[in-house]
Amino acid sequence: MSRDFKQMYRDKLCTAEEAVRAIKDGFWVDYGFFNGKPIQCDRALAARKAELKEVYILSAVTLPPVPEVLLQDPAGEVFTYNDFHFSPLSRILQEKLPNVFYNPILYSDCERYYDDAENDPQVVGTPRRKASIVQACPMDENGYFNFGLHNSSTFTSMTHTEVVIVETNSKLPVCLGGERERIHISQVTHVVEGENPDLLELPTPEPSETDKKIAANIMPYITDGSCVQLGIGGVPNAIGLMIADSDLQDLGCHTEMLVDSYVDLWERGKMTGMCKNIDRGKMAFTFAVGSKRLYDFMHNNPAVASYNVEYINHPNIIARNDKVISINQSLQVDLYSQVNAESMGYKQISGNGGMWDFVLGSYWSKGGRSIICLPSTHTKKDGTMLSRIVPVFEPGSITTIPRQMVNIVVTEYGAVCLKGDSTWARAEKLISIAHPDFRDQLIEAAQAQKIWRHSNKIS
Repeated sequence: MSRDFKQMYRDKLCTAEEAVRAIKDGFWVDYGFFNGKPIQCDRALAARKAELKEVYILSAVTLPPVPEVLLQDPAGEVFTYNDFHFSPLSRILQEKLPNVFYNPILYSDCERYYDDAENDPQVVGTPRRKASIVQACPMDENGYFNFGLHNSSTFTSMTHTEVVIVETNSKLPVCLGGERERIHISQVTHVVEGENPDLLELPTPEPSETDKKIAANIMPYITDGSCVQLGIGGVPNAIGLMIADSDLQDLGCHTEMLVDSYVDLWERGKMTGMCKNIDRGKMAFTFAVGSKRLYDFMHNNPAVASYNVEYINHPNIIARNDKVISINQSLQVDLYSQVNAESMGYKQISGNGGMWDFVLGSYWSKGGRSIICLPSTHTKKDGTMLSRIVPVFEPGSITTIPRQMVNIVVTEYGAVCLKGDSTWARAEKLISIAHPDFRDQLIEAAQAQKIWRHSNKIS
């Protein structure tokens, strides 16, 4: 490490309390996403509640611990907390607190929001951010702080704000680029040596029998050389297990979220990335959440490439790879084939995330397939079973993917391709993969909605 970098580090090193003194009334403050959310600086900022007015926090997929700015200001007198994609914790916080809100974004475009706020403010609604506070790896010998698991829009945020605070955590894996996976000490205003808290891990859910049936219906769409985008949950895990036991070869990875299933596929020799047109031989991602095994696998691994979200999620970039198989889970699909992947009525469950980006990117990919999967039913706490294929969404529910973009829909009862279909054909196909107990009701609804032909048949 050069003497200049060491001196810069010493000059900028301070306590969390000293660092957050730079936050002023009316500031919009970016917190790191996922495991990048600050811990010490969050506590120190919350302690300034009595001194501040109107401070707005923006984060994404809020992971435990609960942000201290919310614990110390539950009435929202000073701090307003905005989350770009709800986690289970975000949902609980919004239900209990008046100052927690969902912030819809087009994930592939979110880095442009910073440029627009600076250069063309009429184009973007959110005011320019004034501060960015992020957990990152300790500085390396070249003067860089690696972002570890959360590249996303971190670099762009930190280079477009006046106050740039790095809170170091030695437990973050160093994730090689890619692009925009690190920031230099010269671009940072404050360095806080963190308490090195353990990273939040997400357990790998055991696939249910329904998950396995859905995965089995997806498998025929995956062929040698496919570039696979998986998320987290029972169905992706089931797909990973099935691929591992299959004869598939030379699969690729281009995904917003890197999860444990990819480690299994890489170690089993199924995922080489050698058929990709870009980032050949590498698993390209923009953030990761999973187990310690995943985090250890990613550390200084040249097979893993950390990229900013504008690259990973841009549909044009996604489509540069052939045979992209995008697999996304949904909460509901209506008979028009609209997809709701984020809310139940007025209750925000998750968010649109990068679903739109990968649906469109795989749609444009040569030989690509966009797959929306969901169980056919949902059982409420009182034991009532409801169909997830519905005539129309209930008031307040969000259309995440419009019907004209929907390609393939899969339940445990089968898979149907809707690309280019008429309304009556979509209704017939969707009813054919609905739970049998609800098909007659759905046919009656389709007739009332005038999307049912007299000759329609359900096999």
